[in-house]
Amino acid sequence: MKLLTKHLPMTVFSFLAAVCLSACTGSSQEPGMPQQHTHDGPAEQQEPAKGPNGGRLLSDGDFALELAIFEAGVPPEFRAWATEHGQLIAPERVDLEVRLTRLGNRIDRIGFAPEMDYLRGDTVVYEPHSFVVGIEAAFNGQRYFWGYDNFEGRTTISSHAAEAFGIQTGIAGPALMDETVAVYGRIEVNHEAMREVSARFPGSVQAVRFSIGDTVRQGQTLATIESNESLNSYTIKAPISGVITERNANPGEQTAGRNLFTIIDRSTVWASLSLFPRDRSKIAVGTPVSIAPAIGGQAATGVISRIDILADSDQTVKAIVVLNNDQGRFLPGTYVTAQVKVAEYQAPLAVQRSGLQSFRDFTVVYAKIGEQYEVRMLELGRQNQQWAEVLAGLESGTEYVTENSYIIKADIEKSGASHDH
Repeated sequence: MKLLTKHLPMTVFSFLAAVCLSACTGSSQEPGMPQQHTHDGPAEQQEPAKGPNGGRLLSDGDFALELAIFEAGVPPEFRAWATEHGQLIAPERVDLEVRLTRLGNRIDRIGFAPEMDYLRGDTVVYEPHSFVVGIEAAFNGQRYFWGYDNFEGRTTISSHAAEAFGIQTGIAGPALMDETVAVYGRIEVNHEAMREVSARFPGSVQAVRFSIGDTVRQGQTLATIESNESLNSYTIKAPISGVITERNANPGEQTAGRNLFTIIDRSTVWASLSLFPRDRSKIAVGTPVSIAPAIGGQAATGVISRIDILADSDQTVKAIVVLNNDQGRFLPGTYVTAQVKVAEYQAPLAVQRSGLQSFRDFTVVYAKIGEQYEVRMLELGRQNQQWAEVLAGLESGTEYVTENSYIIKADIEKSGASHDH
């Protein structure tokens, strides 16, 4: 499946609007509710009535109930104020229960107890505050029922649309995570794969077959030399396969004991990494490393093959990693970034970082249930390049979006599913 880029044209978002249902809004009566004394939430697109405490105002005849989620200085909890003929009712005269039906048909039942002039819920209302609310109240021998939808961070996208937009999912669960140290360095020629070629005997250069930049194979003739002593001719052959990077031989010149050719085998290079003193004790020869060009691109893997015993003037210590460079991706002289693996641990619950998004003040993933998607606010622990450990906010076994989650975020923002209580 071809993944989409994060810069979709407006026509694509227009298509998304056409095929995706926006975040659910409107009202929903609780199943099985008696028809008498029942008041559904306000019609879709209509702003719900508010009470003096900022909560949703529900009324039936002379009796009214204001229900709000209170979260100032305490974990989120429901508080309710009851009135008759507009006058506040002593909270101990009212029995109240609230049922929250969350995505996936999970039901939270909340009881209430009197406190000062209001009823206080006995259960923390955990995030997201996205549910169908069912309310049952009793006062003066009468029972009252209300129901409304309170959705946030939720949207519906058909399976066909999700496939078209490259939305992919995974299952949250344990993950083997690496602890890494970030270091920097540059690519150097592999000095063990470089040869300087000179004449065996002093003489006159008769012929030269290759120039700087030419690729040669091991055993090919580079030049022909006439010995000054015997006047016999002999050939100089390439000791390795590689590229000629230096040539100091021209016909008619004397060899004069100098280096005539330099040949470099580019199939491997050195990544010379600078280790800071605080990290030096964690890293040893054989430590795995992931290295990528500083300008971006696919990473290559290797191990530390050598660590210098002397520090540089900036107090860093050089570590060498030999990298395969058959494709020529790493050019000597260019800078690289590296992640050096220093530990490994099992996270009981983790998600892929590619699925993380921001929602209000939270870092979230989008849980998928059927064709519906909803935010899950996460408390995160340790992270590496691929995984983020989840400490709270998500259950193991939850299906969540791993790729192109920004499409879900965009559709939720477009629908205006807000944090409204």
